[in-house]
Amino acid sequence: MTETPLQPMSELLAIMARLRDRETGCPWDIEQDFSTIAPYTIEEAYEVADAIERKDMADLQDELGDLLLQVVFHAQMAKEAGLFDFDDVCRSINDKMIRRHPHVFGDASQRDTDAQNQAWEEQKALERKQKDKGESLLDDVPVALPALKRAQKLQKRAATVGFDWPDADRVLEKVDEELGEVRDAIMHNDQSAIDEEVGDLLFVCTNLGRKLKVDVEAATRSANAKFERRFRHIETRLDAQNRTTSDASLEEMEALWDEAKRIEKQPD
Repeated sequence: MTETPLQPMSELLAIMARLRDRETGCPWDIEQDFSTIAPYTIEEAYEVADAIERKDMADLQDELGDLLLQVVFHAQMAKEAGLFDFDDVCRSINDKMIRRHPHVFGDASQRDTDAQNQAWEEQKALERKQKDKGESLLDDVPVALPALKRAQKLQKRAATVGFDWPDADRVLEKVDEELGEVRDAIMHNDQSAIDEEVGDLLFVCTNLGRKLKVDVEAATRSANAKFERRFRHIETRLDAQNRTTSDASLEEMEALWDEAKRIEKQPD
């Protein structure tokens, strides 16, 4: 029997409904609600990003399935509560994609990427105004976002009304200013001020990334991965000498770190 395109999705929805069945389902699945499932949803999104970072397409397929299950789980709970169902979720995103791409689905002329991004933000601003859910422009920037990602979104949102530095050079000046304030707080041995000023410095560095069109969350993940690679190189080289990092001096480890950098920069 030939499988139709919608059969796998229908089967997944049926599986989720069966898991949530009050009489014959899984006790753990039955006990869950939106708030208890939300952390798993966030975790699965990170695992998708990790598979992409590692360029592991087999794992990406698996992780995308896990993430899709989270959507189905939330939709099933909403259906049970009489709020909405999976079809409603699909209709919402279908309508949004068509509405936000008039250059594809409507009469708008073809745009370049920058113009499309501007039109996208204008449409989102209109949608926020129509929802009228809060008094601040920043009200619907999700608090649960990772701090760096949320900082960049807050800055981007404020920039839509002109609250922004004109260019990256002005942000660099602010970086220097904030770094000076960190040094001053350290000089005065004021831990509370140190915490605050380091936070300000990170916030401004995030803004610098935005100005330079850098996704700071992705850039930080990449930096983390690079640190791991180079530190593992140190451990591997020491292990070959029957030694550990506890046995090595800082100077020895720094030399191996530089060795790892040189290896990475060598052409394939």
